[in-house]
Amino acid sequence: MTSRKLWRRTTMFLHYLPTQLWHKIKNHKEKRSRKSKARATLFAAVSSEIFLRIMTMKSTFEIWNFLKEEYEGDETVKGMTTLNLIREFELLKMKDSETVNEYFDKLTAIANKVRLLGSEFPESRLVQKVLVTVPEKI
Repeated sequence: MTSRKLWRRTTMFLHYLPTQLWHKIKNHKEKRSRKSKARATLFAAVSSEIFLRIMTMKSTFEIWNFLKEEYEGDETVKGMTTLNLIREFELLKMKDSETVNEYFDKLTAIANKVRLLGSEFPESRLVQKVLVTVPEKI
């Protein structure tokens, strides 16, 4: 290999290295910025009492897990909440003064809460409930 070719390859390598390094630095800054934004958003979203409890936590992940445990509860609480929601769904009747859309919105809201807690709630059950409980005059 001639010295000219060797020099060209060397300068190409030196030119590539700072670009690659620049991208790594940029990605690192973006990750830090996102973590700071996420942390600030979590701080802004909670009450002052909860804020006092989470302000000393270092990572966003730690804060998120604390909030998840605080508001979601353990499996027993989730199970009881699910049962209460299903009972509320089963006992709900359409009032004479409300429209089908309003009634369906109530049922859908309950079904979505059940799904958020991790239980399955098929759409067919919603449709069946509407068909059974809607008054005949409609």
